[in-house]
Amino acid sequence: MVRDEQGNLHPCRLRGKFKLRDVKVSNPLAVGDKVLFALEEQGESTAVITEIESRENYIIRKSTHKSAHSHIIAANLDQAFLVVTLVSPRTSFGFIDRFLVTAEAYQIPVVIIYNKTDLYEAEDQEYQRQIANMYANIGYPGIACSTYLNQGLSAIQEQMQAKTTLFSGHSGVGKSTLINALVPDLNLKTSKISAFSDKGVHTTTFAEMYEVNPSTYIIDTPGIKELGIVEIEKAELGRYFPEIREKMSDCKYHNCLHLKEPGCAVVPAVKAGKISLTRYESYRSMLEEEDNRR
Repeated sequence: MVRDEQGNLHPCRLRGKFKLRDVKVSNPLAVGDKVLFALEEQGESTAVITEIESRENYIIRKSTHKSAHSHIIAANLDQAFLVVTLVSPRTSFGFIDRFLVTAEAYQIPVVIIYNKTDLYEAEDQEYQRQIANMYANIGYPGIACSTYLNQGLSAIQEQMQAKTTLFSGHSGVGKSTLINALVPDLNLKTSKISAFSDKGVHTTTFAEMYEVNPSTYIIDTPGIKELGIVEIEKAELGRYFPEIREKMSDCKYHNCLHLKEPGCAVVPAVKAGKISLTRYESYRSMLEEEDNRR
């Protein structure tokens, strides 16, 4: 579906050439793409997309269907909201950090939404504050949120204004429920958490953009189980961790991987507590993932 400048929606089809432009991407067209299209002859129900304009940025992941391919989640974003939960289900640090690295690679600002705070015990609330402080200190602001308690919704709405925002996260973290609370007119379908596995059930089945007002758009996406890093070389990975990037210039060797190299400035910073051990372990995990892939 393509939205024209007057706000009208047109069902469109792709010309075959786009499907072969980049064989490593499973979807040549992504939500948020800007395109040129032409109406077909009278009597036809669809229009034809003739050109896909260059993307300003995008969020990409490894394809779940084709092992050698990637999948573009959304394009031309002003920011991303990563919706996470510490309980029911729990979002892993590995997933959070992979998403942040992907966004950092394309200079997409991220706000972390800590959802379902109404389910937190006192110790969970303190833990969430510690996690939020860890990420805020490296440039990723957070908002504690509960649709049940009406907590954080006004702050999220304010952050959304006049921007195109991607909502992303695991299945079951409450993206659709949150969007319904923010923009009630959308009335998105929601599902309950699986009592058997405490994991989310896919409710959103494909990515879709919605207009909140003439200058504000949101993109709802299906829940992501795993997020594989794409298009980032081992030697470049550290640049997409802001706290590692800050120390890299002090390393003895320009190609330091910050593992056991002599003169590394990053490892001592981890040992001194200046770089979070949790984040550093995520960095090492991504390096090992790249080694395994190769």
